[in-house]
Amino acid sequence: MKKNIRRFLSLAVSLVLLLAASAAAAETLQIGVPDDGTNLSRGIKLLETAGLLTVRPEAGYTPEIADITGYLYDIEVVPVQANTLPSTLGDFGASTINGTYAIPNGLLPSRDGLIIEKQSESGDNPYVNIIVARTADKDNETYAKVVAAYQTQQVAEFLLVNYSEAFFPAFDYDSNITLTEEQAKEIVAYTSDKEGKTVVKVGVCGANNDQWKAVQKVLDEENAGIYIELVEFDAYNLPNEALNSGEVDLNAFQHKAYLAKDAGDNGYDLTVIGDTLIAPLTLYSQKYASLDALKEAAGKTAQ
Repeated sequence: MKKNIRRFLSLAVSLVLLLAASAAAAETLQIGVPDDGTNLSRGIKLLETAGLLTVRPEAGYTPEIADITGYLYDIEVVPVQANTLPSTLGDFGASTINGTYAIPNGLLPSRDGLIIEKQSESGDNPYVNIIVARTADKDNETYAKVVAAYQTQQVAEFLLVNYSEAFFPAFDYDSNITLTEEQAKEIVAYTSDKEGKTVVKVGVCGANNDQWKAVQKVLDEENAGIYIELVEFDAYNLPNEALNSGEVDLNAFQHKAYLAKDAGDNGYDLTVIGDTLIAPLTLYSQKYASLDALKEAAGKTAQ
């Protein structure tokens, strides 16, 4: 009798464990993506590249949730406020996070990423960040000098050293980096006197704008007679409005896809005068060590 009871209990425990495992396997795996405009689109495109879902081709580089045509694995895409994605990473199977938020939270794309957004520096990459001017000023010689100063080896090395893997130069540079971390700190501390110089007001967003110290240093070393005055905005919808109205001379906070949408929606007459940097989106997970492991956990959907 006791043996039968033990056998029954053992079978019951096994059944409970099997049912629990089946329930866990059947649970849809949630993946967080940024909820803001084109960064939502970038998250969806990255998941498409990862082979997790399919997207309507006509959506191009800016798909929305409604443009997802199928899920190849049992996942759910959940839009989340971008700056909360690192702190909520454990709540999801994985999340697509921009380097701006990932790096300060100890996440490195090369070490922690399951897949990194491909950021070609050429041609039609819509996620290259840019310097923007009013179309009427696209040939302004002073502004051209600012762009040229930005697209130098010194600024490229500063981006790579100071921002680790958050930013990469979106212009030609020598991959042989000689700038040290100490020299990068000296650039961050660099100050310039605007007396007697042509002041160029540049609209920016966020806290990651120290590369403009490197640009100013280059301009001063070239005796260009130009002083960069940063005008900081606390929301992405403001710098293009300020540039269009003449409140600032240039802005540098957005990628090409955002400019195209914002200018189109609001009738701004603005144009790109130079590429600056790229900030790849990366898929991170605290639960799965690889993309294959994530796919295995999600399970394929019926085709």
